[in-house]
Amino acid sequence: MASRPDDAAALRSDTIHETGEAVITGVGSGMLRGSRSGGIARFLGVPYAAAPFGPLRFAAPAPHPGWSGERDATRPGATAPQAPYGGGLERVLPSVEVAGDEILNVNVWAPEPGDADPTPEPDGVAGPQAPAGGRALRPVLVWVHGGALSRGANALDSYDGSTFARDGVVFVAINYRLGSEGFSVLEGAPLNLGLLDVIAALRWVRREISAFGGDPGQITVAGQSAGASLIAAALAHPDGKGLADRAILQSGPLAARPRERAGRITRLIAKDLGIAAERDAFASVAPDELVAAQLRVTAGTTPVTGGPGFALAVGEGLADPEVVLGAGAADAIPVLIGSTREEARLWLEPTGLTARISALHLAAARLSFKIRGATMRVYRRNRPGASRGELFGALATDLLLRLPINRFADARLGRGAATWVYEFGWSSPRLGLGAAHCMELPAVFDRLDAADALALTGGAAPESLAGEMHGAWVAFATQGDPGWERWTADRPVRTFDAQTRTVLAPREDERACWD
Repeated sequence: MASRPDDAAALRSDTIHETGEAVITGVGSGMLRGSRSGGIARFLGVPYAAAPFGPLRFAAPAPHPGWSGERDATRPGATAPQAPYGGGLERVLPSVEVAGDEILNVNVWAPEPGDADPTPEPDGVAGPQAPAGGRALRPVLVWVHGGALSRGANALDSYDGSTFARDGVVFVAINYRLGSEGFSVLEGAPLNLGLLDVIAALRWVRREISAFGGDPGQITVAGQSAGASLIAAALAHPDGKGLADRAILQSGPLAARPRERAGRITRLIAKDLGIAAERDAFASVAPDELVAAQLRVTAGTTPVTGGPGFALAVGEGLADPEVVLGAGAADAIPVLIGSTREEARLWLEPTGLTARISALHLAAARLSFKIRGATMRVYRRNRPGASRGELFGALATDLLLRLPINRFADARLGRGAATWVYEFGWSSPRLGLGAAHCMELPAVFDRLDAADALALTGGAAPESLAGEMHGAWVAFATQGDPGWERWTADRPVRTFDAQTRTVLAPREDERACWD
């Protein structure tokens, strides 16, 4: 990596400097010129690693070579190759494309220098520390986006971190390689390149965040869906040790697949293109052609109905995160973990699949997951009048997310690790989504009026819901406690709804069916 220029080193000690409407700071790769408004400094498209193309394609992330002069950091950086959502999901899940090769970048939102210091933290929790310039450093929240390991970007309006910066948190949103570029299983290439990107980004944040006024000793890493899966894997990976002080896992499966199973989609893409599942062969194909092949082989696939898809692969340092974390690998890190009440509705309602789930589909699911008749009776009793598709969705939600979350929390409880569990229960009237996957995001970011949020909520979500949920995330990032009772044998779950409350052992009769 290029050494930081002397003027960048001098600026870094005092964090952000103001110059008219611009803000300037220095990181290890060079000088950055960001923008400022509303008491918030923004540095967008900041590289944390070299562009993963050319000789670096399908290779582990490499240090950025640096730049001379001031780099413009006022616009989002390049996004990873991907295709927009389809099949009905495009009505509720946005996509964005920013051209360029430097896709391994971060966006940073930070409270401007000179604002009031954060509220003092309670006894026993480390408060903000003052760097050489005398300003208090702020707690940091690093966001890892979701998208089934094949879509998403930090440039989405959904992930604007202004509200966190407004509330005294330095917010960092990262990009990582997606789809074939990030999660192929190829001969001659490392496994889980997208995960290695996330670990490299966390390493960059720990090293550089003080340049933006962030406290490198107070980093919370948070993610939703595939982002949560990547965080769990980073916490379980030897190279991820010590890179986060707290973690928020939202609606993300905790598991990784055996190499052979994870590589199924790579082999299908190779067959579609008529090439070998090897690094050199895949590197000879343009990124957009790989995305097109990916779309062809995954047609009709969803996380709840099955089919080929990208997954984390066990091997090269990564064991199954659910097993590793269940055995205590991250017990020293406080964890906030949860899901939405009706996760599966995202893939069943906008796509019209709910109405197409037949008795045969339900019977096949029962056989595949060894679901007993007694379990089905409990689920039917609790949902009078529910269709087969609705029952299928309830079972899928619990099998994919709710049950693993309970196992994770129970395992940590047995060793005294600090864990808080939540459920997002507010039901959107739009397109029958209810409390579907992704529905909590507008509340987490306290941006209910954003266009991306309205596509999910229809404008019906109460302001109090966003205040409660966003406030819990800020409290966890700043104080290490979201504000309700941690997980105990009584199984307290914070339920975010029109009336937010803590519920003991919600739907315990259903959970107990799986014991």
